[in-house]
Amino acid sequence: MDAVELLVSQHRALEARMKVLKETDDPHERARLLAVVGDELGVHLASEEEIFYPAVRARRTEDILLESLEEHLSLKRLLADLLALALDAPTFAPKFQVLKEQTEHHHKEEEEHLFPKVLTLVDATERAELGRGMRALQERMQRRGAPRETAAAQTDVAAPLT
Repeated sequence: MDAVELLVSQHRALEARMKVLKETDDPHERARLLAVVGDELGVHLASEEEIFYPAVRARRTEDILLESLEEHLSLKRLLADLLALALDAPTFAPKFQVLKEQTEHHHKEEEEHLFPKVLTLVDATERAELGRGMRALQERMQRRGAPRETAAAQTDVAAPLT
C-alpha cells in the first residue's frame, strides 16, 4: 500500500477510535479503547519516525518533519500521562481531549503540508515500498505487545531526524 494512503487511513481510524473512547462511560470499555488507541498511536508514530520521515527528509521537507517530531513528542507525553492515570480520575477526560485535539491537528498538518509534497517528490513505487516497510514494522511492534508502553517511554526529547 502507498505510504501516504496508509498513513491517511490510519489517521481516520485513530480519530474514529478516539471519538468512541471520548464518548464511552463504561470503565472497562474505556480501558480497552485506551489500550487500542495507545497501541495504534504508538505503531503509527514509530513507523513515521523510523521509516517515513527519514525517507522523505532529503526532499525539501525538513522544516515540516522537525515540527512533526516535536508534535510526536507532545503526543507521547500525553499518552504517558493517560496511561498512568486512573480512568476515573477527574483529569482523565480533559487530558484525553487534549490528546485527541493534538492528534487531529497533527494529522491535519501532515495531510495539508507534508503529504502533498511527498506525493509530488516521491514516486509511487517508492511510496509503495515505504508503505510495505511501515506495515512490517507496525506488525512486528504489535506482535511484541503493548506498543503504547514503548511510545509512552519516549518522552525525554523528540526523535532525531535521521
